Amino acid sequence: MRLTLHTDLAFRTLMHLGLRDGRRVQTEEIAAAWRISSNHLDKVVQRLAAAGLVETRRGRGGGMVLARAPEAIRLGEVVRCTEEDLALVACFAGDGDPCGDQVGERCVLAGACRLQSALGRALAAFLGVLDGMTLADLLDPAARAAAAGRLGLEGAEPPAAALPG
Repeated sequence: MRLTLHTDLAFRTLMHLGLRDGRRVQTEEIAAAWRISSNHLDKVVQRLAAAGLVETRRGRGGGMVLARAPEAIRLGEVVRCTEEDLALVACFAGDGDPCGDQVGERCVLAGACRLQSALGRALAAFLGVLDGMTLADLLDPAARAAAAGRLGLEGAEPPAAALPG
């Protein structure tokens, strides 16, 4: 299984916003820091905003911020809102034809095959692990310092309460 570029960019965007501690960030800043297309990133931001993960504002003083605290953003939620299709095989979709016959026909093994069940459990386990993690887990103090340095972000140190010690 491979996550799409859309999901990858969504994670990068959320991590970047998490490093900025509530400061409004423009798409261009994220695109430049991560060396990614701002046009593609705009589509990602629209989806994140529709899912209630980021808040956007246009015009002067515009930009985006996290809509929730990093502790309230589950990684599984991000995957579910950005992946168009989590069907690991065609028979997951119900209307696909995994056997190369005509679209819409049932697989000849339907009801006798255990692959769909096995892959369904694997997908549930994958999403379960991500549901157990939050954006805050990706932004612990050590990770924040390393990421901020590599992205050239000044003032992205963790809040004093988050420092060990």
